[in-house]
Amino acid sequence: MEKQILNRQVVLDKTRDVLFENKVVILFSAVTLFAFFASGMSTVMFFSELFTRFGRNTFLVLSLLIPVVAGLGLNFGIVIGAMAAQIAVFLIVLWGGQGVFGVAAAATVAVPLAVIFGLLIGKLFNAMKGSEMVGGMVTALFADGFYQFFFLFIMGGVITVANARLVTPTGVGVVNSIDLHVENNMRQALDNISMLTIVTIAFWIMLAFVAGLVLFKLVKKQPLKIAGAGGLKKPLVVFVPLAVIYGVSFVVEPFLYFLYQDRLMGLTAVRLVAVGMGLAAVYKIVYAKLIEKLPGLPTGQFGNIIFAGIIFAVTLGPNISNGLSRVRVPVFTYLLIVGLCFFIQWFMGTRLGQNMRTVGHDRAVAATAGINVDRTRIIAMILSTLLAAWGQIISMQNFGVMQTYGAHSQVGVFAIAALLVGGASVSRATVKHALLGVILFHSLFILAPIAGRELMGSALIGEYFRVFVANAVIAFALIMHAWKRAKSRKVSKPPAAVEQRTA
Repeated sequence: MEKQILNRQVVLDKTRDVLFENKVVILFSAVTLFAFFASGMSTVMFFSELFTRFGRNTFLVLSLLIPVVAGLGLNFGIVIGAMAAQIAVFLIVLWGGQGVFGVAAAATVAVPLAVIFGLLIGKLFNAMKGSEMVGGMVTALFADGFYQFFFLFIMGGVITVANARLVTPTGVGVVNSIDLHVENNMRQALDNISMLTIVTIAFWIMLAFVAGLVLFKLVKKQPLKIAGAGGLKKPLVVFVPLAVIYGVSFVVEPFLYFLYQDRLMGLTAVRLVAVGMGLAAVYKIVYAKLIEKLPGLPTGQFGNIIFAGIIFAVTLGPNISNGLSRVRVPVFTYLLIVGLCFFIQWFMGTRLGQNMRTVGHDRAVAATAGINVDRTRIIAMILSTLLAAWGQIISMQNFGVMQTYGAHSQVGVFAIAALLVGGASVSRATVKHALLGVILFHSLFILAPIAGRELMGSALIGEYFRVFVANAVIAFALIMHAWKRAKSRKVSKPPAAVEQRTA
């Protein structure tokens, strides 16, 4: 009887802990669900807007993760990364870059700008350890002044701009809005890349990589083996499926027609993700039991299987199925997001990633272990700024318009709010937090104006509400962070010091 009571108490404690840790997610899920029913919006319109926003904003939100792991908190400095992207896009438009190659050129030009800006921000943050978030806000505002001065007076005033459509009628200062479709056909250039193009390029890249690896081993007289250290297993796991898909496209005409498309039906995409999550979890369980021969099982994977099953089951509902069936997902843009997710997961397992975790956990311990704390923090800021620049380029090509003076202004607030809504905190953030946060935050952003109009008779109420939510969730996170820091300092204070102060 006592054992049953103890087990019941353990279950209750775990349930309470889970609910408390996910209180923000639960609250926003409930508010979003209420707003959906109150708005009366059709599932087709909702999912269409949600998938568009997800592809447009997720890369930016993911750029916040590395600084959080490194102990730099929420990087309000990603606004400066967005400025680097906008400078790069303007220069490419001015130089006549076109389409996909124009986007790629902008991403290339943004690299040195973002690296320099990230280096300067990292050095500044090292000089103000413990106040990085405040420093990021102030630095972003300070940098915005130079950015505005550059586009208002330098371009056209000092540097001649050959394209008259890019400057104001006076000839000094850049116009407020640049149409990327009219100027150089960059509008949705990434979104419109077909699956056949993706498969073809990936096939030839992997073929060159595998051939180069084999040639290198032959020159070095190393044994050619599939499994084990230095084997060809991992490259072949990627290359063989690509080769099969590429080969089948020449034989099966319907499959070739399918690959010519640049967008995937939303229902198919969601179900593929659910099946992929379930299969990945099953593989990890089987691998842990049969290959690693672990006595227990990775119980967290069972939760992933259940979650994948819930997602798949939800898509069977007629309204959800109908809504997703009319949504088209840009394949290449989503592949970039998936690639970044895998990169972050891989990066955190590298030595540099582990060093960042150590620095984020305790700088003193990291320094004692021989880690260059300042250098590690600077690298984290450079990576975050560079990823933010690329994320802003993805966002602008999706919009098709570059708002010269305002596109970057709310990037930091909305990205950070989305991350926090997903359950992240100032000191802990994962890929799952980012993905879930983008879905919940932008769902509420879509629904709030319409729900406000239906409930209050004014769409402006919903507009004000979603701006309030974005700022309130950030304020709440900062207050909780400050409270935890004050509490930990009080607990860690030596008793002798406390007694001496009391006396």
